[in-house]
Amino acid sequence: MKAIKSFGNVAVACAALLTIILSAAKATAQTSSASGAKTVLLVHGAWADGSCWSKVIPLLEAKGLHVVAVQIPLTSFADDIAATQRAIALEDGPVLLVGHSYGGAVITEAGNDPKVAGLVYISAVAPDQGESAFGLITSVQTPIGSELRPDKSGFLKLTPKGIAEDFAQDLSAKEIAILTATQVPTSVGAMKGEVTNPAWKSKASWYIVAANDRAISPELEKTQAKKIGATTTTVASSHVIMLAQPAQVANVILDAASKAASK
Repeated sequence: MKAIKSFGNVAVACAALLTIILSAAKATAQTSSASGAKTVLLVHGAWADGSCWSKVIPLLEAKGLHVVAVQIPLTSFADDIAATQRAIALEDGPVLLVGHSYGGAVITEAGNDPKVAGLVYISAVAPDQGESAFGLITSVQTPIGSELRPDKSGFLKLTPKGIAEDFAQDLSAKEIAILTATQVPTSVGAMKGEVTNPAWKSKASWYIVAANDRAISPELEKTQAKKIGATTTTVASSHVIMLAQPAQVANVILDAASKAASK
């Protein structure tokens, strides 16, 4: 009889211990899912490359985030989406996608990957189904339009004047010179690529409006942010906010990374 009673006590104790273990595991899982995205993929826009994030990357890494600047080729919309998808595939989710300018169109399509927990648009386009970056940007005239120079292959470059006055007018002369020397020719076809499935319809979104933008109309940016229901921040900056105001950009990305997975 005593043996049976002892066995019963042991069974009760084991059941209690199992309950504690399961509760702890559940709490850990909940904490993990609410802790947000630990990986940030940065997608540059037209006439740029991954180095445009050079001021933002160390600020994010200092807070413990894993950061990758995706190098999209700017040769076609499909190529740029594919490059971003390859970068996503190499990471463990959840991932936060950040797109600048034309890069907003790229993350809008590539962001449908299940690993993507949220989207951050930085003075960017956020096309709806059937819309393109080119169509949105040219819907509102801006000063930079007259400083674009096409080549025979259908690629566009900015004039030095366009970069200095309409693209990065609040950067130092040295920084402007570097942007001018390193700008990447961008395919008109890439910018005319149409989105088929906008990820912002199903993913949490954040948006930074560049109040002094002369490349994309600030009013258009505000309209885009409202359309996608994004948490919106406005910064007094040129089009290249990540170079002109890196701390403010980093703060928005950090906020998004902490909330995206649990939204």
